[in-house]
Amino acid sequence: MIVMTTIAAWLMGAASVAAPNAEDPLTRPMALERADEWLAPAPPEKIFGTSYLVGFGGLSVVLIDTGAGLVLIDGALPQAAPMILDNVRKLGFDPKDIKFILSTEPHYDHSGGIAALARDTGATVLASARGAEGLRAGAHAKDDPQAAYGGSWPRVTRIRVVRDGQVIRLGKTAITAHATPGHTMGSMSWSWKACEQQACKAILFASSLNPVSSDDYRYSAPASAPIVKGFAASHKRMAGLACDILIAAHPDNAGEGRYSSAPGACRAYADRSRKRLADRLARERAETAR
Repeated sequence: MIVMTTIAAWLMGAASVAAPNAEDPLTRPMALERADEWLAPAPPEKIFGTSYLVGFGGLSVVLIDTGAGLVLIDGALPQAAPMILDNVRKLGFDPKDIKFILSTEPHYDHSGGIAALARDTGATVLASARGAEGLRAGAHAKDDPQAAYGGSWPRVTRIRVVRDGQVIRLGKTAITAHATPGHTMGSMSWSWKACEQQACKAILFASSLNPVSSDDYRYSAPASAPIVKGFAASHKRMAGLACDILIAAHPDNAGEGRYSSAPGACRAYADRSRKRLADRLARERAETAR
């Protein structure tokens, strides 16, 4: 199999990229202010071993070749599905070989394309129990800090629920699920080992840990206590995970470039989130005290 990873090869095939179909309910474009930024074109790129990026400038999507089938992590926006599959083909793979699609969080910018990807590949979708609820509903959960944004996206009908710490094995790859609640209570991060000859690296695809919300949401409110507690658990877990390479759901959250191989990248990711949440809570409390 010839794997094309150069920008030149990607540009040669750019004209043939499948466009989203406005008549297809599963890929109908969502009109969002940041859609063009999130879906900025990027060539498929080898990360390490048989792990690849097949997403965009503002949204990460990962492909893993296990030797016995492919695994995809996340699906970006609904209109992104044809472009993701086109990037898979540019690497020399057949999308029909995708066996599993792993979901990090039930938000439209990461799970909007999953319904179309599952339909077009026949893959089984894996998510946390709370994540599965959001995927089936195609909407924010009531306790989601971003619930007031509203909006809906294509529902996913066939999902296998994965528990925290469960290992998904396919071919030569074992992928571990890590519950990382906070950004959503159903957020899940995924880790696996990638090898090249005798060298192996621990890769982590981290769910978002940003304390982002609608304008009227208050993390300091009593009703938000489970969310804040979830963040604290996720900070501790993220800081302790083996992490030679960090991929963030939004690439810019990992650092410069599309992923980070800097020492301590996962700990730094947790520390940044911890500080943002602390700053947010302090600001809210100061506003309440006025």
